[in-house]
Amino acid sequence: MALGWSRAQAIREVAQVYLADGLLPPALSQALLCRYEHGQAHPGDEYRIMICRAYGADPEQLGLATTHLWCSTCAAPLPVDYGRRQREEQGIERKASMTTASGLPAIRESVQWAVQDAPEGSPSLVALAEAAVEHYALNYSKHPPASLHDEVRATRNLLSTVVPAADRATARDLRRQVGWLSALLGNLAFHLDDRAGARAHLTLAGAIGDSTGAAALTAWSSGALAMVATARQDWDHARGHAEHGLQHAPAGLRRAQLLGWALLPTLAALGHASRADDVVSESDEIMQSATELPGRFGYDRAEHRLHVAEAHLTLERYDRAAEVARTSIAAAPEHTPGWVAATLVLALAEARDAPEQAADRALGVLDLIPPARLRATARTRLARLARGLDQAANGAGAELVERLRVLPAPIRTDGTAA
Repeated sequence: MALGWSRAQAIREVAQVYLADGLLPPALSQALLCRYEHGQAHPGDEYRIMICRAYGADPEQLGLATTHLWCSTCAAPLPVDYGRRQREEQGIERKASMTTASGLPAIRESVQWAVQDAPEGSPSLVALAEAAVEHYALNYSKHPPASLHDEVRATRNLLSTVVPAADRATARDLRRQVGWLSALLGNLAFHLDDRAGARAHLTLAGAIGDSTGAAALTAWSSGALAMVATARQDWDHARGHAEHGLQHAPAGLRRAQLLGWALLPTLAALGHASRADDVVSESDEIMQSATELPGRFGYDRAEHRLHVAEAHLTLERYDRAAEVARTSIAAAPEHTPGWVAATLVLALAEARDAPEQAADRALGVLDLIPPARLRATARTRLARLARGLDQAANGAGAELVERLRVLPAPIRTDGTAA
C-alpha cells in the first residue's frame, strides 16, 4: 500500500528479483501473498530475502524477521539455491514426523515375512492380509497415489505366490484380499490418470468378488468402474456398472454409496433430473441413519454431499451446487482430497457469477496441495474451471491458467511418477 502496488504488481516485482538473479520465479499467487501479509502462512528463508529486496525493506519492517539467511542489507543478500534448501529441510521434518509413510513398507515387509513363514498359507497370513488391506484403505488419502500404488502392488504380488499352494478355504480367503488390493490398485490408477489400468484392475477385483462370494467387493468394484466410465463419458457402461453394483450392494450404507457415487453422476450427465432427484432423496434418507465407514472403501456424509453437489452442478443448478458443496467442505478434514474436491466443485459453481472468487479459490488449492498429492480428478476440475474463465477480464483466471500450464503431470512421459 505504501508503494501504491496491487498484489498482482507485488508478485511481478518479486518475480523480477528472481529473474535478475537468473532464477526461475516461484509460483507465488495473490492468495498466498495475502496469507503472508496476515500472518496465516510464513515464507521460507529464500522467499523472505526476495520479498524484502522487491519492497526495498528489511525483514523487521515487513514482519518477516528471521535468524537465517540474512545479511545486514537487502541489497546484498546471501547466495541462494532456489528451492533446494527449503525442500531438504521439509524432507528432514517429514522423516522425523511422518510415521505413516515409514509404515507403508513395514506393512509389506510383515506380509513378506509371513509368506516366508507359511508359503502354503495359514489363518495367520489371511488375518495379516486383511490387516494390510485395512491399513492401505484407511490411510489411502495420506499418501501420494504413486507411492501407495507401489506398496499395494508389491503386497498383492506376495499373496499371489501363496494362493496356488494353499488349501481351498485359505486360497478363497486370500483371493478375496487380492481382490480388495486389486480394487485399491484400480482406484490408485484412476487417481494417477491411468484409466485403462484402472479398468483392468477393477475388472479383476469384480471378478474375484463374484467368484469368492464377496458381495461388497463386487458392489464397490462396479461403482468404481462406473466412475471410470463416467470420466470417459461412456454413459451406457457407467449406468450398467452402477446398476450391477446396486444388485450386489448390501442394504444401508453400501446402497447409498452406489446410488450417490455411481448412479447419480450418470443420471445427471444424461439430463435425467427427476430420476436424479429421486436418487438423492433415497440416498439422503439412508445417510441420515447410516453409520459412516472411514477409508477408501467407506462412505461418509462429506463424500455423499460432494457427489450431490456435483450432480447439481452438472444439471446447471449452480446455487444449489454451491450450497451443498459448502456442507461437504465443512464436513471434510481440511486439506484432504475430499476437501479439495468439494472446494473445486464450489469454485466451479461460483465461476459464472463470481469468476474472480472462483479462480482465487482454485489458486488457494494449488498453494496448499503439492502436485504429487493432486489427484487426476482434482486436475480435471481445475482444468474445467480454467476453461470456463474469461482470462482477459480475470487476472486470477489468467494466473490459474499459467499455474496449470506448468503443473507437472502425475506421470511423466517416460512413465515415471512425477
